[in-house]
This record gives sequence, C-alpha cells and structure tokens, in this order.
Amino acid sequence: KIVLYTMAGSLVFLPVILILYSCYGTTNLLLLVSSSTSLNVDLQFLLGFGLLAVFAVKIPLIPVHLWLPEAHVAAPTAGSVLLAGVLLKLGGIGIIRYLIPLFPAFVISVFPLIALMCLSSFLYSSLAVMRQVDLKKIVAYSSIAHMALVTLAIFSMSEHSVASSTFMMIAHGLVSPGLFLLVGFLYERSHT
Repeated sequence: KIVLYTMAGSLVFLPVILILYSCYGTTNLLLLVSSSTSLNVDLQFLLGFGLLAVFAVKIPLIPVHLWLPEAHVAAPTAGSVLLAGVLLKLGGIGIIRYLIPLFPAFVISVFPLIALMCLSSFLYSSLAVMRQVDLKKIVAYSSIAHMALVTLAIFSMSEHSVASSTFMMIAHGLVSPGLFLLVGFLYERSHT
C-alpha cells in the first residue's frame, strides 16, 4: 500500500512540476514564489489541489491514510522508526515550504475543506486506536491523529501556528519513533 499510495502521489506531483516549469521556465522556488500571483485563479486551484493531494498522502490525512498502519505493522522496528520520525514530516514541510507560498489564495479558500479533513482524520484515528490490539497499529493511528492536528495548525495561516506546528512535528519525530522502539523491545523479549 505504501508503494501504491506514494506512486499515485508522485504521478500527481510530476504534472504539477511540469506545468509550473512551462508557465515560468524555472523550478527555482524563489522565482516561483515571487511570480506566483501572476497565475490565473483556475490554474492556481488546479495546481494547489495537485500539491495538496501529494502532501495529504505523506501526512497522511483521510481518505488517503490507510497505508500508514499497514506499513508500520509490516515494517521492522527500524523501518517504523524512520517512517514515523522522518517520512511523515515530508507532507507538513511540503505544505509550509511549497503549497502556502506558491498558492496562498488556494490555501485560504480551501481551509474549510482542510479543517474538515483534519478533524475527521483526528476523530477517526483516535476512535480507531481504541479498537486495536496490535501495539504498532495503536501507535500508528495515534500518529495519524497527531499529524492531523499538525496539519490543522499549519493551515491556520498565522506565523504562530506555523511555528507551533513545526514544534509539534519535531515533538512527533521524537515521541513516535521512541514508542516504536519500545514496541520493538517488547516484541524482542516476548516474541508476541
């Protein structure tokens, strides 16, 4: 599932890059940000939804979150540590670094949809934690809930919320891998 979801996101990401390059003749982020207001609104929305779809897979948000618990269960402890500590942050950093500066009008107009996705992702994964018996799935679903709150903070569009979401990503990058290490230690001792 992780390969399929990531590949689908990459297949959306490539045309976005190509369209940006065809419009501006460069992929230099500074030049793109300084001239991104010259894009018409329809193209901003099309490219904004493309980037949002890619980053929503990496965070992950509902409805593209199903790969994460399965990936954690199938991965060894070191894989779960890397996945939780590094890879989940790519979506948040991508939103902060690329989506918001390139398409601010899109981000402002799509905030109600994002807030709904983040809150439903938080509620669903929090309720799913209570039904799990596998410790790796418990940590994975709680990780989805945490990253949904991070995403909601990012899209709140204030300097303070982006700084606090960055702090939350750092905290998640320490706490979640630590929990996966503890689960791995428990499995090594009890083999269950």
